[in-house]
Amino acid sequence: MSDLDAAAWRKSIRSNGGGNCIEVAFLDDGRVAVRDTKDSGTGPVLRFTPGEWNAFILGVKDGEFDR
Repeated sequence: MSDLDAAAWRKSIRSNGGGNCIEVAFLDDGRVAVRDTKDSGTGPVLRFTPGEWNAFILGVKDGEFDR
């Protein structure tokens, strides 16, 4: 069994079913996995270290990705 088979995937409660969402799972080894809901179980999965994930979240909160 891979680390992704046992993962508890979560998506935003604000998701409206439009197919533009991602799912996030916090893995046992501390990494964070991210995947597209359209490809759940079959598509690519990005894995981030806790430091990378925290830097991303801080960037979102600080508006670094706002257009």
